[in-house]
Amino acid sequence: MPRKTSFTTSATHTKPLALSELHIRLEGLEKEHQSLLKKIKRKRTELNNFVESMRSLATEVFQKATPSFTKMSELDKEIHNMFAEIFANRKFGKQTEKKVKAVYLNLQMAGIISPKFDVEDADQELDDMFGNFQEEPDFSQERNSYHHYRQTQEDPESPFGTRTDESRKIRQTFLRLAEIFHPDKVKDSETQINHTEIMKEINKAYQEGDLARLLEIEQKHKVGEYIDNNSEDDLTRKCKTLEQQNEILLTQYENLKRELRLVKNTPEGAMVSDSRKATKVGIDPIAKMVESIEVQINLVSEIRDFVERFKNQKITIKEFLNGPESLYSLKQEMMEDLLEQMLSELDGIVVF
Repeated sequence: MPRKTSFTTSATHTKPLALSELHIRLEGLEKEHQSLLKKIKRKRTELNNFVESMRSLATEVFQKATPSFTKMSELDKEIHNMFAEIFANRKFGKQTEKKVKAVYLNLQMAGIISPKFDVEDADQELDDMFGNFQEEPDFSQERNSYHHYRQTQEDPESPFGTRTDESRKIRQTFLRLAEIFHPDKVKDSETQINHTEIMKEINKAYQEGDLARLLEIEQKHKVGEYIDNNSEDDLTRKCKTLEQQNEILLTQYENLKRELRLVKNTPEGAMVSDSRKATKVGIDPIAKMVESIEVQINLVSEIRDFVERFKNQKITIKEFLNGPESLYSLKQEMMEDLLEQMLSELDGIVVF
């Protein structure tokens, strides 16, 4: 009977196991191993599909909304140019000029035209309007952590990467597969072509630090290490190998979950999530967005015409300072939305 050897887990030292115990242990580790491979494959697919959805949505938005964005940009430029002409050519009293500039600044602050805070007293106006403003939460750190994570994954030599047992195991698996599937190892042309394609997969998985994919390739082509189920040494060695691999696979799975979460928290990811929710209730999100832009274009067009009439002295300063009717309607809608939100929040607080 072969001499028993000590069986060591990644955490503790245990007494030697009998053959039957080793078989049970191996069976449990293999089940865990297969489960992790499946979970990683599903999560990897989910991540790839989500990233592809981001690309597709961005392309669709660009194609369908570009004409509207171009029109909005042209209107924006026209309004800025007309105000530049007004300040250059019209003669106002000091107080009147200040009020006209305040209208120009307010249009920028309301988001109706792009910001160009180069008028006099703009800094004071901003201080008055936003004296108590508190910054919104900064999510840039989380987005930066996503980019840093990607860099460490893509660069195996990065000092921030895990160049320890994990990277060594990945490299060992890579070298074992490369030894088997390198095209130069065979002479048959058809086999060379087949091995070349397999090596492409192997290289890609290695460059991405994807142990799960390397092991999937190994299982797919049935080139794993032969184990004698009646050999205590073989079973012990296999158990130890699986323990180490499972630990790495679990880390890989957690990293994939983290990467997916970070991607979903980007502005582009939020757009995809919102788009999916809208689609589920029968709304075309792109069409809705374009429709919303068209409404804004109509509003900005009306303001452009209003400013043009003032530039050409077709309306009085008093009429100009009172603003167009559409601006009043916009302010009224904003106030109604704000009031509705406040009442909704109060309703959740008041206890009868």
